[in-house]
Amino acid sequence: MPNEIDLGFSDGLEPAVRSVYSSQDWTAVLDTALSVMTQKLHQGTPFPYFPDAQTIWDKPKSLSLYIVDTAEGQALNLEARGKDYATNVLSYPSALPSEILNMMEVIELGELVLCHQVIDDEARAQGKTFEAHLTHLIIHGVLHLLGFDHEINDADADEMESFEIQILEKLGIQNPYLES
Repeated sequence: MPNEIDLGFSDGLEPAVRSVYSSQDWTAVLDTALSVMTQKLHQGTPFPYFPDAQTIWDKPKSLSLYIVDTAEGQALNLEARGKDYATNVLSYPSALPSEILNMMEVIELGELVLCHQVIDDEARAQGKTFEAHLTHLIIHGVLHLLGFDHEINDADADEMESFEIQILEKLGIQNPYLES
């Protein structure tokens, strides 16, 4: 059974915006991210939100992507983080206990909420393609779903960035942290 992506959309999004996401194979991005991170797991890198990853990680994984408009993105960011603006990506880990994960056929990683307009604006401002920036943010979000956090300290931020860069390189996307 392969890894899977569940794609959902805010009611406020236009059909043209929905088609941008529906026309892409986001499972390939997830597969690449999980492949790199599986290597890291086997090298001893723990996944904070999956402490028993060594025993369950061979199972297929699922990821939900929910694409929102700016109004919903702002409301969700205010609710989740107390910040009154739309942000590019919010991560909602599955937080299932190990006992449940052991019984599941597919490991639910969680949900990423992506704000289309913010991502589009950022890509333009940074001189990146929309697809490359979105791919980076999906990878960034997946790492959050595994328990990695760039806001704790510089060492954690550096580790997370290095994982992102390695995954993006496998997908043929250049380091997003280099000045253009």
